Amino acid sequence: MAEGPLYLVSNRGPVTFGPNGEIRRGTGGLVTALIGLASYRDVTWVASAMTDEDVEHAERNQGRPFAVEAPEGGEYRVKLVASDSDAYDRFYNIMANPMLWFIQHYLWDLSNAPDIRRNETEAFEFGYNAVNEDLARAVLDELEDVENPVVMVHDYHLYTLPALIRHARPDAFLHHFVHIPWSQPDSWRVLPSMMRREIYSGILANDIIGFHTRSYRRNFLQCCRDLMDLDVDMERGVVHFEDREVWVRAYPLPIDASAIQAVARRERVRRFEEELLGRRRDHLILRVDRADLSKNVLRGFSAFDVFLEQHPEFRERVTFIAQLMPSRTDVPEYAEYLERIEAVVAVVNHRHGSPDWMPIQLKLRDDLEEAVAAYKHYDVLMVNAMFDGMNLVAKEGPMVNERGGASILSENTGAHEELGEYALSVNPFDIQELADSIHAALTMDDEERHRRHEGLKSIITARNPGDWVDDQLADIRRKGGVE
Repeated sequence: MAEGPLYLVSNRGPVTFGPNGEIRRGTGGLVTALIGLASYRDVTWVASAMTDEDVEHAERNQGRPFAVEAPEGGEYRVKLVASDSDAYDRFYNIMANPMLWFIQHYLWDLSNAPDIRRNETEAFEFGYNAVNEDLARAVLDELEDVENPVVMVHDYHLYTLPALIRHARPDAFLHHFVHIPWSQPDSWRVLPSMMRREIYSGILANDIIGFHTRSYRRNFLQCCRDLMDLDVDMERGVVHFEDREVWVRAYPLPIDASAIQAVARRERVRRFEEELLGRRRDHLILRVDRADLSKNVLRGFSAFDVFLEQHPEFRERVTFIAQLMPSRTDVPEYAEYLERIEAVVAVVNHRHGSPDWMPIQLKLRDDLEEAVAAYKHYDVLMVNAMFDGMNLVAKEGPMVNERGGASILSENTGAHEELGEYALSVNPFDIQELADSIHAALTMDDEERHRRHEGLKSIITARNPGDWVDDQLADIRRKGGVE
């Protein structure tokens, strides 16, 4: 089939503009994934304007796409869409986060929250739907003279957008990739039925819906059957909706191994390494995360506390570095979580520390080069998320680690479906098991450590982001989209 332009739609774009004219790369795993796609094909990337400077650039270009060069290389055609600030606040801070994020990561303490009142239903109507409509209009403007366009929609922010495009352009081929877990049917019953129907009708307007893992795919199919009473073929991964067949597929996201290895060779990384090695004890445990409730940071520190209590011979011999990027601090639950993290670190350090040894080093910042320096020298990489879409840290760390480091990996991360065989697999809620896994990782013999580390690397390097893109484009061709 003829190759035509692709249209990407996501809340966050590849770059955001700062107050002094600086261009910053958009953050998060989604942007990492889509940058691979955008540099691989001719695409127009439609995204929300995040800053005042983003809005200025959108206005300066009269709402049309413009070329922008990212700080780390690559040029993209970007169309930034400004929404009403009140609508965007409701869209992001009430509906997308926390409502949908909490549902899809099983984060609600249902005995206490959420309370859904007029504030939430209006946030859905005048926030979530309003921003989805803004982005849909921006996409439709681009499709005006394009025959049989292919539109690739991304993530949980934009569940109602596909139905708007389907209604206006029935000929468009719509593909939607969800970068976070898809939870089981009962978790979705938190939402009022009207809201739930609108979200499911929106995402089912796509031709293909993609997830990171087979288990998320299975959960989605079960939701369509249980919550929407639809005809679902679990074996083939097909939902019959209205008069169409919707394909539901799993496309696990790989990393660009050569890109993370290139970062590891940078001069600034070397300087961070020198500093780290100058203070390193016998053993180093590492975690690199956003300070998100789903990442399960508190239980990780509690398990380290138990480990030190039960294995005093490791005191003053092991350091736990936690590099956490503060996240969504304007959402009350996140601000409180960050305070709890700092409090637990203080308790563990007071309980076990000595005048010249601090068991946990907490670094609240987002610095890729500092993180990669630590990746190179950990003995144990801890990824104990409660639930995670994929978790790229679990793939990045082993690619540059030089010490045959062991990985402790939650069975509820998307990465576990691929890497579980060679990681120390843990139930993220079982603190004792996690403490035992720390001990097992630190006392593992060299041969077993090497076997596991090489096994992780062989799986991680088996596919690259180009393969992830190709798999999706192949399914688009198979189902009849022109791409």
